[in-house]
Amino acid sequence: MERIDHVAIVVNNINRAIEWYTTHRDCKVKYQDDTWAILQFENIDLALVLPHEHPPHIAFEDSAVDGDSHRDGSEYLYDHDTFGNIIEKIKHKEK
Repeated sequence: MERIDHVAIVVNNINRAIEWYTTHRDCKVKYQDDTWAILQFENIDLALVLPHEHPPHIAFEDSAVDGDSHRDGSEYLYDHDTFGNIIEKIKHKEK
């Protein structure tokens, strides 16, 4: 069975979105910069992304990905399902 790594939603202000989610939901900030953030929940991560910086998407872990690199060193490849939704395949660096 595949594992969903994260879901990315578009927000218009990263700091305000972090404040809202951490105030109203039980989560913690895993990563943050000026254009996106990752919030860690018990069962999944939620990415907060700015319009025109990152696409809204759902990301599945895939150890076979040989693609571009994110700032955190993870490798990724974007694809689409047959309905036009963006699917990211992601492989995290070995720890």
